[in-house]
Amino acid sequence: MAERRSGAAEGLAQGLARLSEWADAHLSLLRVTGRAGPGSCLCSKASRTETTKFTSALDIPVEFVAKNVKLRGKLHHVTEKGLEVEHIPISIPFVTSIQRKWQSGGLLLVRLAGVELAPSGVAWLQRELKPKQAIWFQLLGREDSALECLVLLNKGRFLSVCLNEEILREGLGRVARIEGLHHDSHLYWKLHRRLLRAELKALKKNKGIWKEESYSERIRDRISNNKFVQTLKQFASW
Repeated sequence: MAERRSGAAEGLAQGLARLSEWADAHLSLLRVTGRAGPGSCLCSKASRTETTKFTSALDIPVEFVAKNVKLRGKLHHVTEKGLEVEHIPISIPFVTSIQRKWQSGGLLLVRLAGVELAPSGVAWLQRELKPKQAIWFQLLGREDSALECLVLLNKGRFLSVCLNEEILREGLGRVARIEGLHHDSHLYWKLHRRLLRAELKALKKNKGIWKEESYSERIRDRISNNKFVQTLKQFASW
C-alpha cells in the first residue's frame, strides 16, 4: 500500500512538471513586463514566461540570468545582506493551485546591483519599503546564493522607480562594479553610466554621505584630533 501511494505521488509530480513545461512552451506570447517610465531602469524589453516558483537562487536557470529576465516578487525583509524576496510566478488556473501543495517555501536574496550600500542606505530601505510589498527584480548576475538585480517599484500607474538609482540619488551608497555582467559589454556601461549620473546628483546636492560639514565642524574636528590637544585631555584626566 505504501509503495502504491509513493508511486502515485511520484507520478503526479511528474505530470505537474510536464504540464508546467507545456504551459511555458505555449504561453510564449506573454511577457513579464512592468510599466516603465522616465525613472525606470528596465533594459530588457522581453522576458521569458515562467510558471515555476523559485525558492533558491540556484534553482533559477542559467538562461534566465543570461537573458536578464525580470521576475515578480514580494518583499519580506531588508537586511544588511540584501532584500529577502518571495518569488511570485505567473499564475495559471488549476496548475498553480496544485503546484503550491508540492513547492517548498524559501526566499531569494536580492542585492542592488552596482551599489555599495551605506548603513544609512539599509536604514532607508527598511523605512521606505513595506513588508509584502510587490517588486520586480531583473536578473543581472548570480553569486552563490545571492542575485545581483535591478529592483523596480511601481509608483503610480505609468511609472516605475529603480531602487538602485534612487539609493544613489539620495546619497545613501556608492557606485560599485556590476557583478555578473561582462565589464566590456554594452549593457554594463549603459547601466554603469546611469548609476554614475544618479550618484553625481547626490554629490552636487551634498546629500547623504556626500554632505559636507560646516566650517565650524571641520575646525572642531581638527582641534579634537590634534595630538597636543589630546595630550592635554589625558593630563587633565589624570
